[in-house]
Amino acid sequence: MVKGDVNKPKGKTSAYAYFVQTCRDEHKRKSPEVPVNFSEFSKKCSERWKTLTASDKSKFEDMAKSDKVRYDKEMKTYVPPKGVGKTGRKKKDPNAPKRPPSAFFVFCSEYRPTVKSEHPNLSIGETAKKLGELWSKQSSKDRVPFEQKAMKLREKYEKDVAAYRAGGGAGAKRGPGRPTVSAKKAQVEDDDDDDDDDEMEDEEDEEEEDDEDDDE
Repeated sequence: MVKGDVNKPKGKTSAYAYFVQTCRDEHKRKSPEVPVNFSEFSKKCSERWKTLTASDKSKFEDMAKSDKVRYDKEMKTYVPPKGVGKTGRKKKDPNAPKRPPSAFFVFCSEYRPTVKSEHPNLSIGETAKKLGELWSKQSSKDRVPFEQKAMKLREKYEKDVAAYRAGGGAGAKRGPGRPTVSAKKAQVEDDDDDDDDDEMEDEEDEEEEDDEDDDE
């Protein structure tokens, strides 16, 4: 699905996103007839990324740096037409399923109240930084519960999206694609943390930009 201005430069690709793309290409070469199970694939990519040495990651980081140079150069000459941009992107169907949080954001939603209570004077950005530091200190075993919760939310989201699209998208407000009460409740609860999450998105390169394009 094309969103916004089709002439806008393609967004920057992170080192992790390049790694995931390499994994996808590898899967297609080895098992072209086997469809990709997103949850399993995402988990395996995350596990493989953690085991890579700094040397192994360097080639992907170099690719990301090169793409950032390309993006910055193209953005210098890009002039968005009227009505296109962040304001335009916000005009989404409020009944559409909301993209699920990653394991990191699940962790943040659970630990943010604690951080705020211990450090009440921190700004949103400083709170996000503190949460990022706490997340980096979590062992692989400690992260499992959050990764499992994120995986379940992703699976539920994919089912909701399928039902939403089957019902005709925006025209399905009262049809079979209408979100369930629990889905609406979850969306309202998530919206409470939107301001904080927007500030933290830069903390996590993994899949954030890539997922939105895949979901479409």
